[in-house]
Amino acid sequence: MTIMSRRHALAGAASLAALPAILPLFAAGASPAAAQAGAGQQVPGLYRYLIGSAELTAVNDGMRTFPLPDGFVRNASRDEINAALELAFQPKDTMSIPFNPLLINNGGKLTLIDTGNGPQSGNAPVGRLQANLAWAGVKPADIETVVISHFHGDHINGLRAADGGLAFPNAEILVPEAEWTFWMDDGEMSRAPEGQKAAFQNVRRVFKDIDSKVNRYGWDKEIAPGLTAVDASGHTPGHTAFIFASGNDRLFIQSDTTNTPILFAPNPDWQVQYDMDGAKAAQTRRRIYDMVASERLQLTGYHYPFPATGFIRKQGDGYAVVPALWRPVL
Repeated sequence: MTIMSRRHALAGAASLAALPAILPLFAAGASPAAAQAGAGQQVPGLYRYLIGSAELTAVNDGMRTFPLPDGFVRNASRDEINAALELAFQPKDTMSIPFNPLLINNGGKLTLIDTGNGPQSGNAPVGRLQANLAWAGVKPADIETVVISHFHGDHINGLRAADGGLAFPNAEILVPEAEWTFWMDDGEMSRAPEGQKAAFQNVRRVFKDIDSKVNRYGWDKEIAPGLTAVDASGHTPGHTAFIFASGNDRLFIQSDTTNTPILFAPNPDWQVQYDMDGAKAAQTRRRIYDMVASERLQLTGYHYPFPATGFIRKQGDGYAVVPALWRPVL
């Protein structure tokens, strides 16, 4: 019989203590060297789930954290916002906003909804879409359709690669007709307040010289297999949500119907500074959330905490978000 020495026992205990830190990296297929090099870095931001026979993947593009700016909610005080943050166990005077494009694999056809913040320099907290798609085994050339919900930069900037070329070279790009009409109107750009002119310029930078790749869609139509566009205007003039259907299952893709739900689900009449028509955005939010709650639809939100999917129920004069169960296997 072999007797373990005290020194060997202590060494074995130390090794076991280190396992929780490296096991997630091994689970992702990394080598021990990669596990050591990956200290401080999360494993890939991917979560797959089924809607009918289609496989959907939340693909995280990162999260921005920043000091709460004055006027972040136009019609709520800093004290009211901080009270809502405290109820959600978030630090006061600080905002954290995730970004979650959605990949749909429907019968082998890959459709990406929104494209994230685009290429970034250094170890930025956002711009991680392409890296996470690579972890999922998806090459940019594999994506056949890119659907854009609206033209804010955190949704369209990922259409361009770091060298300025198309990030998804083989994809048809689908954009809302009403959104294209507004942002491409020189008169609208000339009348825009100074703080909004940069957004017009960014839209024209992103879409420059790619008209042949872009097709415009209307609301209440199936624009890709199983994917129907829904009028969710207010946040922007052409802001669009979607219903994805497969078999007997449906998923409501809310885009930016709310910004972070910890503020705007319980307080649906609050208007985030990014809402271009705040009153209309609030009306849209109530219309959509009443429908999603009454029909008990699963929902995914672009700025929801990862993996960005759950359900909505009525609560008082507002709504509560109920996270979907995280399932380890499809």
